[in-house]
Amino acid sequence: MEQKNSNYGMGMGVFGAVFFIFGFATTFIITMTAPVKAIFDLPEWTAQLLSSAFFVTYPILSIPSGKLVSRIGYKWTVILGLLLMGIGSLIFWPAAKIPSFPMFLVATFILAAGVVFLQVAANPYVTALGPESSASSRLNLTQALNSVATMIAPWIISVAIFRGLGLPADESKMTAEHGLAAAERVPLPFITMAIIVIAVAVILFLINLPKLANNKKEGERKSVWKYPHVLLGAFGIFAYVGAEVGNAGLIVNYLRFSGGIDPEKASTYAAIYWGGAMVGRFFGAIMFSEIKSQARKYMLVIGVLVLALISGAFVTAEGFTIDSWNFSAGQIFAVVALVNFLIMQLGRGNAARTLGVFAIVAAALALITTFTTGEVALWTIISIGLFNSIMFPNIFSLAVKDLDGEEMASASGIINSLVVGGAVIPPLMGAIADSVGYTWAFVVPAICYLYIFFYAVKGHAIRTN
Repeated sequence: MEQKNSNYGMGMGVFGAVFFIFGFATTFIITMTAPVKAIFDLPEWTAQLLSSAFFVTYPILSIPSGKLVSRIGYKWTVILGLLLMGIGSLIFWPAAKIPSFPMFLVATFILAAGVVFLQVAANPYVTALGPESSASSRLNLTQALNSVATMIAPWIISVAIFRGLGLPADESKMTAEHGLAAAERVPLPFITMAIIVIAVAVILFLINLPKLANNKKEGERKSVWKYPHVLLGAFGIFAYVGAEVGNAGLIVNYLRFSGGIDPEKASTYAAIYWGGAMVGRFFGAIMFSEIKSQARKYMLVIGVLVLALISGAFVTAEGFTIDSWNFSAGQIFAVVALVNFLIMQLGRGNAARTLGVFAIVAAALALITTFTTGEVALWTIISIGLFNSIMFPNIFSLAVKDLDGEEMASASGIINSLVVGGAVIPPLMGAIADSVGYTWAFVVPAICYLYIFFYAVKGHAIRTN
């Protein structure tokens, strides 16, 4: 694929916004498992079915979406995805008013269908919209914008749904009135989301995007099934998304029931978990970029550390004034972010090497969470977000490396279909949490990260069957 240089900025700008939108929607649904558990008084594994309803759309729709991109183009696929997101968001209104858990699942599925369309179109578009050497940097940058949204979403749930609700940390003290009060607060954020995504769809319809050439020869049909690095990379995405979503889906209730932290506060720590992905992806965008000046790179890194300090202090604040900001949490987050950056240097700017280092660290943090409690466990589970950061863009860029235009669209559909890990791993972790306790559930993501380590070390090598 070749870019039209004159429109490069517009293409990156539009798809940066697209990444922000589907990042917000994805994390909002994942974090909604905690309110849904409260609204319907569900066991943990059943509440996690909300995540399953979201991520099960990927194996169903990713490959058809890849074919749709080839047929109608990136722009129209994105517009269709935005409209589906709008419809799904509006269905949450009656779902919360009834309230009906099956309708919550239906609304989630429709909204997720739109997200699948966006993601299948967005990842290969950004990968191809420039030199292959900086593909990982571009994906890290757009994924960082995605992560800005993923940090905001749990904070909005904390403020819009949990703040002032008074849900007890002791589950036995939950009442039906608590659930109904939570349900009444659900529609507004989803109606707002519907208005925004429909407005963006209209704007996108009115502008021109750079077109990417498909280097397909007439009569030629290619298959990516012969490339082990594509298929193993798809399983890497399964493991990564399953681990990331499983961790995030359990954080609020893990901190609530194991640490005695009220749901509003626990949701702010979930925001820091997602904020770690934001910070780490900004680091990745900087370190994998083609910026020659080391001084400029380190100035940007300092800026990201300041962002970590401010964002960590803001999302854990007890109010909206600066006096209420939690600078203690912000400072810890900034220090952990600095450690993340220093560990990133072990990767020496190489996507596979950095992926391997981050995967082994994430596995260690998940196991530490299993075998510790209190503040240590709190910060180890939150810190995993920093090491999740570069996994999706690095796995994706390694999995599609050296593919041409036709192969890229096909590979994107296959890879994105394995995002179904987000439907499989969270209920499994929820079942373990219900049966033997929350801490043991984190053994599952540790195993997922060890597979990613294998892919980074050996599985990404390009060869054919």
